[in-house]
Amino acid sequence: MNFYATMQRQLQNTDVMQRLQTLYGTREGMLVEQHTRYTRLLKRHEDLISAENGPIYMISAPGRTEIAGNHTDHNRGKVLAAAVNLDTLAAVSPRSDSIVNIHSEGYPALSISIAPDQLEPRKEEEGTTAALVRGVAHGMHKEGLAIGGFDAVVTSDVRSGSGLSSSAAFEVLICAIFDELYAGNKLDAKKRAIISQYAENVYFGKPSGLMDQMASSVGGMCFIDFQDADPQVTAIPYDFAKMGYQLVVVNTGGSHDDLTPAYAAIPQEMKAVAQCFGQPDLRSVLPERFMRKLPMIREELKGQNADRAILRAAHYFAENNRVTHLVQTLQQNDLPEFLRLIIESGRSSFEYLQNIFATADRQELALALMLSQQRLEGQGAWRVHGGGFAGTTLNFVPNAMLDLFVKEMEAVFGQHSCNVLAIRPEGPAAIRLG
Repeated sequence: MNFYATMQRQLQNTDVMQRLQTLYGTREGMLVEQHTRYTRLLKRHEDLISAENGPIYMISAPGRTEIAGNHTDHNRGKVLAAAVNLDTLAAVSPRSDSIVNIHSEGYPALSISIAPDQLEPRKEEEGTTAALVRGVAHGMHKEGLAIGGFDAVVTSDVRSGSGLSSSAAFEVLICAIFDELYAGNKLDAKKRAIISQYAENVYFGKPSGLMDQMASSVGGMCFIDFQDADPQVTAIPYDFAKMGYQLVVVNTGGSHDDLTPAYAAIPQEMKAVAQCFGQPDLRSVLPERFMRKLPMIREELKGQNADRAILRAAHYFAENNRVTHLVQTLQQNDLPEFLRLIIESGRSSFEYLQNIFATADRQELALALMLSQQRLEGQGAWRVHGGGFAGTTLNFVPNAMLDLFVKEMEAVFGQHSCNVLAIRPEGPAAIRLG
């Protein structure tokens, strides 16, 4: 029996199968789907890399869903988020040099050196996969952690533009690969998230907060308070399915192309309001003082979208308070109040944060929110999901309505536009073969 045949047999072990159920859930057919997916990826590793001996590592990192805390993390706010059972998965083998080769489905093959003298940011790589790999490598190197080359084939069901943070899943995956192969699994979840964000901010050139990376890195559902430099993370165990609800993310098909300025304007305008009080961010401003000083803010920000900045700051203060209350409703198992607050959160994003559409001719999200309200009002909840402007909505759908909801949404937005999610109980995970 050859090397890869042995690896495929190991994927059928009882321990491996139980591991897959933990990561992906127990929905009927899920285990077969994931075993087939892992086996196919291992075959791609054989075809493209053809390692002669082991080990081969199957390493995955989950996407994330933002349940509440829309655009608060970048101003040291509060977030309720969860890792989900859609992930970015790699079959990886170590190399003896500093070359990283990645064959990712749907993308050109990548080969870069991560030698110590090759780790500085490169302007020409901004916005590319190479930037993320180099940025993660540099972040780990700065922490004194060992890194090295590897060959990987990668597949992902966290689609770009899905609102489930494909970039964070990939960054956390690269951290996990270096950690598993070379650093001795020394990275804790917070440090892994911080290194991932560093790669996205400094190397990739996207001014994201830390929520996406933290949710993917920590796993499960968690309440994250970014007030301090060391974010406080609290696990919030809750099973929506057992309470009769499914989490459904609807991909409206809107493109994120050319929307970076729209995303960047939100933290910039919030911080501009904070600077009117001599503070670096809104978390350092008292909400009641903000309301008293509206005339002063309008005057100081005249000509700088002052009124929109004020509305966005008002969303921030209300959303922070709302996240605290949402956590309490889950801890008290008050699901009706939880659903009410989710709808309230979505309305605040629409009316005050104003991240539903960037231009008059791109209103897919608004359409999806209207359809969700028509179907779910009085029975479930709906809101914008993630950064907004294009992309996805998050819906809490009663089990009895699930099939009809998916059918109606996919009739408008296309087949496979709905993802029915389960919360993944952990962040990145590795299965060693060989």
